[in-house]
Amino acid sequence: MVVAGGFGVGKTTFVGSVSEINPLRTEAVMTAASAGIDDLSKVADKTTTTVAMDFGRITLDDDLILYLFGTPGQDRFWFMWDDLVRGAIGAVVLVDTRRLADCFPAVDYFENSGLPFVIGLNGFEGYQPYSPEEVREALQIGPETPIMVTDARHRAEAKTTLISLVEHALLARLK
Repeated sequence: MVVAGGFGVGKTTFVGSVSEINPLRTEAVMTAASAGIDDLSKVADKTTTTVAMDFGRITLDDDLILYLFGTPGQDRFWFMWDDLVRGAIGAVVLVDTRRLADCFPAVDYFENSGLPFVIGLNGFEGYQPYSPEEVREALQIGPETPIMVTDARHRAEAKTTLISLVEHALLARLK
């Protein structure tokens, strides 16, 4: 499973909150080189960023293990996405509704690839300015794609989002 989205939407946090192992993180300290490239106005406390991937694991049964791969959010690292999604059953596109346009490239990527995906509206400080239906309309996403409110910091909510993704991916295979 892939967890994708724009810069600073909570992908690393999501993988870390639900993984049963200590997640592998490829975080690097943000430097002056990203000034003018990465918009920190909505993520002012962010000091590190994923430069390759995050990796976590969830065991569902003795013979059923889900691997989680969190993508980097900045477009300069998108060349890695094709490798990260190879063999994936689906993706969670995390969205910060304060910066809705930041998720457009991820949504386009998964629509074009044909990989089933769900949208996770990650509320920051409990703030959700738009309803799932308003986001659906803004993203021009059909009713078959689940859109859910989640909080990447909370294991139960991240788990519910992943369950929705698995169900969605299974239904897509049956069609």
